[in-house]
Amino acid sequence: MSSEISLKNSKVLIADDNHQNCELLDAYLLDEGYETFMAYDGKETIEKVTEIEPDLILLDIMMPKLSGYEVCAQLKQNEETKDIPILVVTALNEMGDIEKSVQAGCDDFLTKPVNRIELTTRVRSLLRVRHLTNERDRLLAYLAEVERTPNSTSSES
Repeated sequence: MSSEISLKNSKVLIADDNHQNCELLDAYLLDEGYETFMAYDGKETIEKVTEIEPDLILLDIMMPKLSGYEVCAQLKQNEETKDIPILVVTALNEMGDIEKSVQAGCDDFLTKPVNRIELTTRVRSLLRVRHLTNERDRLLAYLAEVERTPNSTSSES
């Protein structure tokens, strides 16, 4: 149950140049208890990622200033943002579009119009992975610190 509670506080960035699409996705996610933020072009998306450090990004492909492909590739190449899951949500549905999204580094792909149940299920799944990855990283850092600390229980001879 505690993992579900921690997911409720997750930050989701919705990046789409169409305000109605943003409002629809926002409504779906607010009903699930997530904290949502909006970006309306590729450049603003990069800025918001740095500012709010989202747990998940819903990313449209066809956006002004930077395409979703470019945004995805930049975020996945940056050490600070590479682990943020990206769910591409787009009207493009050709196999080449999916391939290009995957090559840019997206973690999952949804075609518009979005089915509410499919969206919320994929969001929940990606957020679980994100939170488990964060927990693993914290535990590994803790173990590394414990290994660096001199052993205070060593026997004295």
